[in-house]
Amino acid sequence: MQPKLEGEKLQKVLARAGQGSRREIEAMIAENRVSVDGKMATLGDRIDVHSGVKVRIDGRVINLQQAQKEMCRVLMYYKPEGELCTRSDPEGRATVFDRLPRLNGARWIAVGRLDINTSGLLLFTTDGELANRLMHPSREVEREYSVRVFGQVDDVMLARLRKGVQLEDGPANFKEIKFTGGVGMNQWYDVTLTEGRNREVRRLWESQGIQVSRLIRIRYGNIQLMKGLPRGGWEEMDLEKVNYLRGLVGLPPETESKLDVTKPRRRPKSGQIRKAVKRYTELGKRYKK
Repeated sequence: MQPKLEGEKLQKVLARAGQGSRREIEAMIAENRVSVDGKMATLGDRIDVHSGVKVRIDGRVINLQQAQKEMCRVLMYYKPEGELCTRSDPEGRATVFDRLPRLNGARWIAVGRLDINTSGLLLFTTDGELANRLMHPSREVEREYSVRVFGQVDDVMLARLRKGVQLEDGPANFKEIKFTGGVGMNQWYDVTLTEGRNREVRRLWESQGIQVSRLIRIRYGNIQLMKGLPRGGWEEMDLEKVNYLRGLVGLPPETESKLDVTKPRRRPKSGQIRKAVKRYTELGKRYKK
C-alpha cells in the first residue's frame, strides 16, 4: 500500500490564490517558472499551505494567504462594446480589467471571453479552479445571448441552427432559439449555447448568410445580467450565488463572504461609471471591425 501524499496539488493551491487558472499554472510549472522552497517545481508536486512553504513564480514570492483562507469571490461585470478581454493591451485600448476593484494577495480571473464588439455579462472570480471548471466544455454550462440579426430568417434556417451545422472547428448548434421582437430584416432572438468557442454565436448565424448587428450576453448558468447595472459597472455576488456556481461544477460550498449582510448592498455609481465608459468610447470605435 502506497503512503498517502500530504498537501494539495501545487497548481490547485496557486489557482485558489488567484495566480491564474489551473491550466495556466500547469503551463508555468512545465516552463520551469515555479519554485517551491528554492527548488524548481514539477507537475504533481503537493504542498501544505499552512507549513510556511515559500512558492515563487518567475522569482516573485506568492502570497498564499488567499489560498489559506480559501475564500472564493465572484463579480458580475457588464462589459461594454469596445473593451478587450485581456489584462493589458500594447495599443492602449480599454480592457475589462480597468475598472475592477483592486485585490491584495489575489487577482481577478475572467470566466471566458467576449469579443471586442460583444457586450453583456462577464463573470470574474478569485478562484482559478472555479473559473477553469465553468469554462470547460464538459460541464456544458449554458450561456444565453440576445442577438439582433440582419437578413431573411425562416423556419428551415432555424431548424438547421437547432440541429447543428458544420463550422471550421467542428459541429455547433443552438440549444434554444427564441424570437423576441423586431420587424422586417432586423429581428431579435435569444439563443442558448452550452460551450464558449470563439465568436460561436456570430459564426453560427453567418453560416446561414445572416449578419449579426448586435450581441449581448444576458445569462451564464442561472446567473442573469442584473437589471440596472450600467455598462462598465460591476457587482459582487452574495454567498448564495457564489455557491450556486460552485455547486454547478461540483465544488464544495464557500462558507465566507466579503459582503457585509448587515449593511445595505453597494449600488453601482451609475453617473461615475458612465463618465468612465464615455472616455473609452471614441478609442473603442476606432478598433471595431
